[in-house]
Amino acid sequence: MESLRNRSVIITGGATLIGQALAEAFVAAGSHVAILDIDEEGGAALADRLGPNARFIATDITKDDQLQAAVAQVEDEVGGIDTLINLACSYLDDGLTSSRADWLQALDINLVSAVMASRAVHPALCRRGGGAIVNFSSISAQVAQTGRWLYPASKAAMQQVTRSMALDLAEDHIRVNSVSPGWTWSRLIEEVSGGDRQRTDRVAADFHMLGRAGNPEEVAQVVLFLCSDRASFVTGADYAVDGGYSALGPEQRAPAIPRLAG
Repeated sequence: MESLRNRSVIITGGATLIGQALAEAFVAAGSHVAILDIDEEGGAALADRLGPNARFIATDITKDDQLQAAVAQVEDEVGGIDTLINLACSYLDDGLTSSRADWLQALDINLVSAVMASRAVHPALCRRGGGAIVNFSSISAQVAQTGRWLYPASKAAMQQVTRSMALDLAEDHIRVNSVSPGWTWSRLIEEVSGGDRQRTDRVAADFHMLGRAGNPEEVAQVVLFLCSDRASFVTGADYAVDGGYSALGPEQRAPAIPRLAG
């Protein structure tokens, strides 16, 4: 996408598998990418692999001073900031048994820190005459999932925050959208499945119209669109990148009515 050439992009959680796909896609489009993550080894290795248009900044996004320092470093080194991707999140969630501390930690990482990152980049985006923010929500924001309360609640709140941000930042020419991936080959899915992609796709088939889990690169392409000039009239929206998960409904891929005759 030609409009992304020489854009400056910050990705929180950029050392994750999805973050890597995002960084690779933006660099391939000609953007300058700053990878913010607490995974120093993974983040540094990724930046080194991607070359001079990528830089890693070790950042704990729950620390406002570290966020401010990272933003200042990017603006100083690159000359400005055009785009923020709020990807970083925690999967801490024990449902009913989650403690108050668990709730506060999960919401701090998944929601509040995304807002603080957006606040931190806001002046820099204004100095560029506008820009784009993409927040990561999830299919979990729309449905009940047994044993999971914290993660779905934080991702549902992210969609509402996205709408509010989009409204209030529109006058600054900043577009704000969110994406809601379905099952995507990520660090969590890889760990839970023991690295078995074929089994992951078999299990995912019942819940996704396309009959498989998604690839990080497929999510990245939708994010690139939302950050490009091709999406110049798109703001306040949530894009489902979920292989049809959210449209499928409780009958899944097997018809329910024929079961009545069984």
